[in-house]
Amino acid sequence: METFWFYQNLGFWHVMDWEGLDHLYFIITLAMPFSFRESRKLLLWVTLFTLGHTLSLVGNFYGGLSFSSYWIELLIPVTIAISAASLLLSKNDKHRSKQGFFFPVITLVFGVIHGLGFGRYFSMLIPEDAVGLSLFSFALGVEFAQAAIVIAVLSFSFLVLKIPKLSRKFWEIIIGSLVLILALEMIFERI
Repeated sequence: METFWFYQNLGFWHVMDWEGLDHLYFIITLAMPFSFRESRKLLLWVTLFTLGHTLSLVGNFYGGLSFSSYWIELLIPVTIAISAASLLLSKNDKHRSKQGFFFPVITLVFGVIHGLGFGRYFSMLIPEDAVGLSLFSFALGVEFAQAAIVIAVLSFSFLVLKIPKLSRKFWEIIIGSLVLILALEMIFERI
């Protein structure tokens, strides 16, 4: 049980770490087009991100996936920039929440990329006798943290859209622009 709580806690704080805000930025941009009414679909997308993240950890541990850390560390803010840009470029406010499989697939792929950034370190932490439990509890911690971010984003967006009565599109442009600037800064730091 101690292993479960250790890795669940590690997963939670991996996402909530103020030293590495990549998960936070990505989940914020992912959640922006959604409302509480669409939260079930949004949580499915968040779970796809967690699944991708976990698959890369599994691949790293069991398959010895080895990618250049330079490229992975560069691709992580690129995924954030793409997600932020999608908030700025969409002509249809409901484009991500209502149609198609493109964004869910991209979300899964982006989860893989983010997981590859943590995979080597995580592989060093896993005890040989509790790999499955460690991976599962870590993924659960990641999922809980991301769900907390989703709830915060949906709540804050609800307040911003109701109290000052900003349009959803304008609000998405504000947040998308801010996150895009932060992601571009991360990209230029890593080049």
